[in-house]
Amino acid sequence: MGLAGAAIVVLLATQVFLPRIAAARISSRVGRYGTVESVSVRAWPAVELLWGSADSVTVRARSLDLSPAQAAKLVWEARGVSRMDFTAPSVVVGPLRLNEVRLRKHGSSLAAEAAIGEADVKAALPAGFRVALVKSEGGEVRVRASGGLFGVSASVPAMAGASEGRLIARPLGLLIGGFRLTLFSDPHVFVEGVGARVRSRRPLSYGLSISAHLH
Repeated sequence: MGLAGAAIVVLLATQVFLPRIAAARISSRVGRYGTVESVSVRAWPAVELLWGSADSVTVRARSLDLSPAQAAKLVWEARGVSRMDFTAPSVVVGPLRLNEVRLRKHGSSLAAEAAIGEADVKAALPAGFRVALVKSEGGEVRVRASGGLFGVSASVPAMAGASEGRLIARPLGLLIGGFRLTLFSDPHVFVEGVGARVRSRRPLSYGLSISAHLH
């Protein structure tokens, strides 16, 4: 009876303290890139946290600033989490400033969405380059690019989409159709598709989405 009672006490203690410890570690890790408001971790039994597994993790950040490689690394570190929900009002990833960011993970599947204003789109492009959304369907986004993009000083149709797990952009046309520009590539994050839509006309802003999975 005494051993059983001690085992129950130890189990209850780990169930209370291990998720808190894990939440503190996640907050510290993500906090290297900005401000984290809250982190909650659920795991049953909690000892699975010792092996990097958890039932769910919820992260609420205020703002982050990190590179695409750093963002991919954080997501890969959460590979043992069954469900994850990350939200932040503002996230800067490389040259892109994104708003209303949400990333969800279910098993190995990833789905992210964000908003971006026209001014932030222009700021992310080299001086003189412009893109205008044409349509988005089938996991691809079609735009009209101008200002010397792809080495052609003219207005050309182009698309962004997934290719062998990478996010690529390419012009559409017979003369330069073979050109490829890799926008994102990571050995652990396999991009499946992207989407875009106009959220508002005045001021002009877009909604972006991306689907991927860890492998």
